[in-house]
Amino acid sequence: MHRREFFALLGGATLAWPLAAQAQQLSVPVVGFLSTNTSAAVLPKFVPAFIRGLSEGGFIDGQNVAIEYRWASGQYDRLPEQVAELISRPVSVIVAVGGTGSALAAKAATTTIPIVFNIGSDPVKLGLVASLNRPGGNITGVSYLADALVPKLLETLHEVVPGASVIAVISNPNFPDSENNLHAAQVAARTMGQKLVVLNTTTDAEISSAFKSIAERQAGALVVMPDPFLTSRRQQLVSLAAHQAVPAIYPWPEFTALGGLMSYGTSLPDAYRQVGAYTAKILKGAKPAELPVQQAVKVELILNLKAARSLGITFPLSLLGRADEVIE
Repeated sequence: MHRREFFALLGGATLAWPLAAQAQQLSVPVVGFLSTNTSAAVLPKFVPAFIRGLSEGGFIDGQNVAIEYRWASGQYDRLPEQVAELISRPVSVIVAVGGTGSALAAKAATTTIPIVFNIGSDPVKLGLVASLNRPGGNITGVSYLADALVPKLLETLHEVVPGASVIAVISNPNFPDSENNLHAAQVAARTMGQKLVVLNTTTDAEISSAFKSIAERQAGALVVMPDPFLTSRRQQLVSLAAHQAVPAIYPWPEFTALGGLMSYGTSLPDAYRQVGAYTAKILKGAKPAELPVQQAVKVELILNLKAARSLGITFPLSLLGRADEVIE
């Protein structure tokens, strides 16, 4: 080989190396992460739990998989546009989390791209899957049945403030699960002889107004419903409850960590980890139709003693014995 031909060949090989690396990078599967929540920073444990589930299945973000995030910030009308953006990306899997809104939007947008959801309602009743064991179609995921836990919120609150006959409920009517959750709350309240005062809130200003109504309606305690918008406003809710000295129960530990009195609900980080694990299986070739819907069964009762003391409340010993965590 002549000297000139050798260097020409070497130059061509040098040029080919970055092109090959680029082609390899483009071949990395992309996961579309669609959430009704505000951002990863608002719920700092959730995304890391999802990424942990992915990594347990052999996929490392930034190495052999890429994640595209879309946050609806509680504005459910944004979801169709956001899922369309992910489909045009294109993505290999759509992860739909933060409630039924994202799952329904994803299902309406595609019948071919695999979808993994994380919702708080029955996916069969919603029409997302044919059955829990054999989902069918292109969708499966994790259900934590938050509406089934709503009665426990009222029952637990009743143990702490048994004399409260009027209970305020803060709900977001735009949340797709709100009607089911309120129905479950009404049934539980009637069983305990309580009257519910439902306060619908969709903005920060309406949350502030709702607390004025709590005092005006002489409600003795408060239930905050499970909802991504309300969870993103947990600091405001906890602060207003403390300011008005109203005993309140919340759906997730993130509220009690900020000073809320108590919370009872599914361990969402555990559910997000399961979503990550299912996403990894699908990236390896598993079909959603053959992956049974998982039931998130880990439920946590968190009690905040400091908040209780500020309200002049003593938790019953039976409740303290059942608590998964007691914040001093």
